Amino acid sequence: MSDTWWRNAVIYQIYPRSFADTNGDGVGDIAGITRRIGHLASLGVDAVWLSPFYPSPWADGGYDVADFRDVDPLLGTLADFDELVAAAHGHGIKVIVDIVPNHTSEQHPWFREALAAPPGSPARERYIFRDGRGPDGSLPPSNWESRFGGPAWTRLPDGQWYLHLFAREQPDLNWTNPEVRAEFVDILRFWSRRGVDGFRIDVANSLFKDLNEPLRDVVVIPKGSGLEDIAANPDHPHWDRPEVHEVYREWRQVFEEFDPPRVAVAEAWLPNDRLVRYLRPDELHQAFNFEFLRCPWDATAYRRVIDASIAFTASVGTVATWVLSNHDVVRPVSVLGLPTGTDLNAWLLSDGAEPPADVELGRRRARAAALLELALPGSTYVYQGEELGLPEVADLPAEVLQDPQWERTGHIAKGRDGCRVPIPWERSGPSLGFGQAPGWLPQPPGWAELSVEAQTGDPGSTLELYRTALRVRREFRADESFAWDEKYDEGDVLAFTRGEHVLVLVNTGSDPVTLPDAEVLVSSAPLSDGTLPADTAVWLRR
Repeated sequence: MSDTWWRNAVIYQIYPRSFADTNGDGVGDIAGITRRIGHLASLGVDAVWLSPFYPSPWADGGYDVADFRDVDPLLGTLADFDELVAAAHGHGIKVIVDIVPNHTSEQHPWFREALAAPPGSPARERYIFRDGRGPDGSLPPSNWESRFGGPAWTRLPDGQWYLHLFAREQPDLNWTNPEVRAEFVDILRFWSRRGVDGFRIDVANSLFKDLNEPLRDVVVIPKGSGLEDIAANPDHPHWDRPEVHEVYREWRQVFEEFDPPRVAVAEAWLPNDRLVRYLRPDELHQAFNFEFLRCPWDATAYRRVIDASIAFTASVGTVATWVLSNHDVVRPVSVLGLPTGTDLNAWLLSDGAEPPADVELGRRRARAAALLELALPGSTYVYQGEELGLPEVADLPAEVLQDPQWERTGHIAKGRDGCRVPIPWERSGPSLGFGQAPGWLPQPPGWAELSVEAQTGDPGSTLELYRTALRVRREFRADESFAWDEKYDEGDVLAFTRGEHVLVLVNTGSDPVTLPDAEVLVSSAPLSDGTLPADTAVWLRR
C-alpha cells in the first residue's frame, strides 16, 4: 500500500470486549482478535480500528483510560498487542488505535495525585478544578452538562469541583497545561514505534475549554448529537474551541516523523463548515461522516449529503469517509427497519417493541446501503457485525446494562450496550463461538444463523455480499472520480458512475425500476426481469 492507503481503504472497527474471547472469562481480548484475523483477511478489509484496550476501570467501556501505554490485563498484554500487529501486517492489514485525549480515568496516576494535592497545586493544573458558585461554593462553577446526563461538575470534600464532560469517572484534562500536550505527543510516538499505522481521535473537538473567569454558561437544549449545541452556542465554551487546531498541527508533525507517516481520523460531531477546519493539509487526515450515518433512507437526502461531503473534503485536499454505524449508535438493520424519525432512545426504552422493527426490511435496506457506501469515493468504516447483518439487541434486561448512560440519566437513556453484544462466530456453543463461556452481554435467540459459520459459503448471505463487494471494489477504488448519471439519477433512484466503467444504482423507493443492459458485478438482492427491485442496490459494468 502507498502512503495514502487511507484515501480509499475499508477500515473495520473492532470493539475488543465483544469480538473474540480466548481465555473463557466472557470478555473479548487481544489474542482473540489475532486468532480471528483470518476472518478480516477473507473479508478483504484494509485496516482495523481498535476501540480502547488500555488499563481501565471500565466505567465507560474502556474510554476511561488509567494508563495510555499498556493493555488492560482483562484483555491481555503488550506482547499480545505486538503479536496482533504482526499478524495484521502479515495479512496486509493496517492497525489504527483509539486515542482519548479529552479525559483520563479517575484512576489515572495524575488524577490520584491531583486529589491528594491541595487546591491551586501544580497537580490540579493538569485537570480543570474550580471553586463553586454561590456564597458557600455549593453551586457548580457553570451550567455545563455531562453528555451522559446531569451536571458536568463533581464536588470534592475540600469544596472544589472538577469538570467531566462525560462520566464523573472521566475527569477532563486541561489542554492549556504544557505537561498535558507533551504527554500525548509522547503517547503517539509510543504506539507509532510499536507499529501502529494510525489513530482515531475520540471527541476530537472537545479538548479546549474557555477557562476565562467567570466561566460562561451555555444555552441548554435537549440532548442531541452535539450539532444542536453548536448551533445554539456558536462560540461554545467547551466544544470546537479554535485553540484545538494548534494541537493537531503539532500532532501532524509527529505523524510525519514516521515512515510511512501515521494517519489520524477525527470523531467530531460538527457541521461541515467547522469540521473542514480539522482536515486542512497540516492537521488531520480524515473525519467521520456522521451526516451520512444519520441520513434517512431517502434518495434526495443521500444526494444532498453525498454532494456536500465530497465537496467540503475536496476543498482541503482530502476525501470523504462513509459510515453506517459504530459502537455508539443503534445498528442500521434496526434503524432502517423503523419508521423514519423514530425516537431511538424511546424505542430502546420499550425494549424495541414500540414500534417493532421490520428486521427483514431493515436488513434489505442495510445491504443496499452497504453497496452505496462502498461504491462512493473515499474510505469506508465498517463496524464489527455489520458484515453479518446483526440487528440491535434492544431488549437487554436492565440488570445486565453497563453503559453509564443508564444510571447517569436516571434510567431515561438505555445507552449503547445493544450494539456491543458479542458477535456470533459459530452455530453452537455457550456464546456461539465468541468464547468458551457466555459473553459479558447475552446474545439473543436466532443469532446462530447469523454467525460467520452459518453465512460462509451462502451466496445470499450478508457476509458473502460484503466479501464480494470488497473484492470487486478493489477494481475501481483507486479512481476517485465520481459523477451523477443524468439518465438514471432521479426521484427515488440514486445513480452514479465510478471510474470509466462502473455504474451504481440504488433504489430507495417502493417500485421496481428498469435496469440498463450491462454486466452485473454485485447486487444487494436478487434481480429479475431486467429490473431493480425496491430497497436494492446494484453495481454494473458498462
